[in-house]
Amino acid sequence: MAVSITLFGQIPKAGVPNQRKESPFTAIKNRTWWKEAIVYQIYPRSFKDSNGDGIGDLNGIISKLDYIKSLGIDVVWLNPIFSSPNDDNGYDISDYRNIMKEFGTMDDFDRLLKGLHQRNIKLVLDMVLNHSSDEHDWFKQSRSSRTSPYRDYYHWWTAEKGKPTPRYSFFDVNSNAWKYDQITDSYYLHYFSEKQPDLNWENHKLRNEIYDMMKFWLDKGIDGLRMDAFQYVSKDTLWKKYPDGYEKDIIKYYGMGPNLHSYLREMNDSVTGKYNVMTVAEGAGSTLADAHSLVDEDRKELNMAYHFEVMDIGNDPKGYNLPDLKKVFTKWDSSFANKGWLAIFLANHDVPRMVSKYGNDSPAFRETSSKLLSTLIMTMRGTPFYFNGDELGMSNIRFDKIEDFRDIATLNAYKNVLAKGEDLNAFMNKEKFISRDNTRTPFQWDASENAGFTTGQPWIKVNPNYKEVNAQREERDPNSVLAYFKKVVALRKSSPALIYGSYKIYDIDHPQVYCYLRSQGNEKILVILNFSNHNVNYPIDKGINTSLSKLVLSNYKTAEIKDHKIDLLPWQSVVYKIN
Repeated sequence: MAVSITLFGQIPKAGVPNQRKESPFTAIKNRTWWKEAIVYQIYPRSFKDSNGDGIGDLNGIISKLDYIKSLGIDVVWLNPIFSSPNDDNGYDISDYRNIMKEFGTMDDFDRLLKGLHQRNIKLVLDMVLNHSSDEHDWFKQSRSSRTSPYRDYYHWWTAEKGKPTPRYSFFDVNSNAWKYDQITDSYYLHYFSEKQPDLNWENHKLRNEIYDMMKFWLDKGIDGLRMDAFQYVSKDTLWKKYPDGYEKDIIKYYGMGPNLHSYLREMNDSVTGKYNVMTVAEGAGSTLADAHSLVDEDRKELNMAYHFEVMDIGNDPKGYNLPDLKKVFTKWDSSFANKGWLAIFLANHDVPRMVSKYGNDSPAFRETSSKLLSTLIMTMRGTPFYFNGDELGMSNIRFDKIEDFRDIATLNAYKNVLAKGEDLNAFMNKEKFISRDNTRTPFQWDASENAGFTTGQPWIKVNPNYKEVNAQREERDPNSVLAYFKKVVALRKSSPALIYGSYKIYDIDHPQVYCYLRSQGNEKILVILNFSNHNVNYPIDKGINTSLSKLVLSNYKTAEIKDHKIDLLPWQSVVYKIN
């Protein structure tokens, strides 16, 4: 599909906010770098392997810095790179101040940071602060004796008190978050894997250890912190019994604990408030009020809400209803129109591929629907977070055999289904679609063996479509998903309306079309997206002056407004400047 584009305004160089006097951003007051940034998430284990061991590493990322720069993005968010036994692919940290051996050395990290900064790209590190690895020295000391000075770094329940109050675990084979440990005849808490014991944030010594560790990385020059599962760190340490079925509404019971805000304010006072950095925590509570309490500027806690309500849509292989998606985006935008700030995303390392979940990854529509979804992300108010490989239109691999999966969440859930004698076929069919491993397959660099990811045996299988879907091929094609991504990034960076402007939705209940207007001063941008496999003749609201409109971006050659109507092709996205 051909791409038509006319950009307006002065386009800033990728990664550098435009500061020239003629910039359309001149009139914007209180500009903030992290509001204007586009974040590119890299899953290091699957991005690029430099030494043939089948595992992506820091030197692999370094070798692709020019590619990353070419995307026009401003920030790299790196999934955990710290020392880890890899029970949960790095989200089980054994040493917060060292680099995972498979990924390289601290010298490699320093070179990566320097290389990014030389290209005017900032770096955000993923901090896992709800739990550590059971191989962390803190936990080894903690479990060694009830009188260890590290005992209260974790949550323990002594056996003489009887069995602990039940708590649900996301990754445990039996969903039990208490693990009995013989050494001290006690149970320890683990909301995730049994190899991921939860840290006890009630202990000020533990908190100070965490703050010192954060300073270590911030003093190295990193530009932000993404805090994994942080809404869970504050626990109800009275361990009261929760009602049956509470795990179906887990954020209500596990998130936003009694001391979370005091911890965040303390963190801001001790660390983050002293640096010009971006801070975002995974999750935003259960309500809009929860999210505002985390990120409103006067709270002095975090500066960006990363909510998951959009991610709850489309988890059924049968599909989703577009009005549901529109209503979630609109609800959050309306709430944050005048206060607070949002992250905008449709994918990350914990969900399926964007085009497979929200678009159509069939050969007929994979490219056009990928482009449409990129258009949505880049034309919404909030900071776009974009997962590596989506700029190529990478899609779900859909593993058929449990032996192909690597994710502990899927593997332990399989064991649970097997033990209960439940329907394995139904489980596997759902995992083919929803498994996190779908986004963790190796980045598809070229059509050579293993998609150019490694010269060795990849840690997880490569998607077989890599010969058609790869960066090398798409860099040569001006009409590729990659070429379109670069254009929509440039469009966003040239437009104050797309970053700071108001958002007005039309026809929110329309089953196929998502239409909205972004406005800032005299600049008005109309976005129309056809989320369907069919042609749609869409009547544009009469209140929008289309007489002098100019098409600035489309994922098809043809896009024309006639008599306040537009004929949209399947998965067509159009962006107009409205005069």
